[in-house]
Amino acid sequence: MSDPPRQPDPRRVVPRTDRLLAEPKLHEAAARLGPALVKAAVRVAQERVRRGDLHPDDVVAAVVESLPAAATTMRPVVNATGVIVHTNLGRAPLSEAAVQALRVAAGTTDVEVDLATGRRGRRGAGAVAALLAAVPQAEDAHVVNNGAAALALLAVAFAGREVVVARGELVEIGDGFRIPELLTGAGLVLREVGTTNRVRLQDYADAVTNATAFVLKVHPSNFVVSGFTSTVSVQALAALPVPLVVDIGSGLLRPHPRLPDEPDAAGVLRGGADLVTSSGDKLLGGPQCGLLLGRAALVQQLRRHPVARAMRVDKLTLAALEATLQGPLPPVRQALATDPGTLHERAASIARRLDELAVDAVAVPSTAAVGGGGAPGVTIDSAAVSLPAEGAARLRAGDPAVMGRVEQGRLLLDLVAVDPHDDDRLLQAVRTAYAG
Repeated sequence: MSDPPRQPDPRRVVPRTDRLLAEPKLHEAAARLGPALVKAAVRVAQERVRRGDLHPDDVVAAVVESLPAAATTMRPVVNATGVIVHTNLGRAPLSEAAVQALRVAAGTTDVEVDLATGRRGRRGAGAVAALLAAVPQAEDAHVVNNGAAALALLAVAFAGREVVVARGELVEIGDGFRIPELLTGAGLVLREVGTTNRVRLQDYADAVTNATAFVLKVHPSNFVVSGFTSTVSVQALAALPVPLVVDIGSGLLRPHPRLPDEPDAAGVLRGGADLVTSSGDKLLGGPQCGLLLGRAALVQQLRRHPVARAMRVDKLTLAALEATLQGPLPPVRQALATDPGTLHERAASIARRLDELAVDAVAVPSTAAVGGGGAPGVTIDSAAVSLPAEGAARLRAGDPAVMGRVEQGRLLLDLVAVDPHDDDRLLQAVRTAYAG
């Protein structure tokens, strides 16, 4: 008997790395994404050839298909959770105006120079001017890298002195971050007043001494205390003989009709506060940053403090913030302004098109939330596409990734935070996830 024919060595049919990298499509990808990322994708494809899972002639196409759109491990996600400002999804999505501003700022810019004189200018003067235009009640403004940094800078500047704060406002926010630990860790001494549920003006007045740096009022932005409660208004606290600092948390600059109980920077300053602190990537709808607005002397004192350098924002943040303030409504504000009827029409259209593809899809009413530690307890009428729950994991793993929420055995894709221009992408993602 003759010996069976020998199988060819799989290593002989694997395309060489240098030849693959010289292919025009992969050469262009390496210039765009970097050679290391493309080489890694090539090695994966070569291993597939060795296993017999991929034909050698299909390697280039497989590598191109596997490469990301940008040189980052982050992936775009369609936020169909019904939470408008979703912390785990990066909070506020930027407006197109802010994205364009980022492209301008990515190069060499006049972030800290006066082009008219050629001399050093105030860093981020445009963003500061936009903030003051949006909140004319503020005499000056300063931007740091997040909301916690705004409070930390304040605490460091007055380290060794006392801050008077209500016990019911010593809050904890996400990931175990606690306001009292931030303040004491930076060197302030806490003078807690009142009880968990009730505090009076006299409690504050009795605690104010010559050692008091300021009174701090913190908006409980991620919970609601109801029942036998009492708090003290900004107007009443402003009459005390020490500065009043109010942390409004969510970054609402002016009143919003859908959020009547959410404090806004303009109203708080009008009520007599000396300084307002907040985040910029929540209800303001901009990039991650912390805002300090108020009395010029106090803002300038904080801006000139040595620790302010460690909390300085980069040119990208300043550009995106300015564009958010001056440009069209950012996505967060658009979501808050969306008519529920429009959302129902979109959901019905998507469900109808999916039904034609034999996907079990139904348009249903939904209840959305603001999220991001803003407007606790406030619900927003919305609409969703209801699907079988078993497709949730496949949608998260798809391209684009889609995140919804599961309720009563069904996956709801809430449209309140989904850009209408993404409806077709959403439909295609669902079709792929539920195919077969």
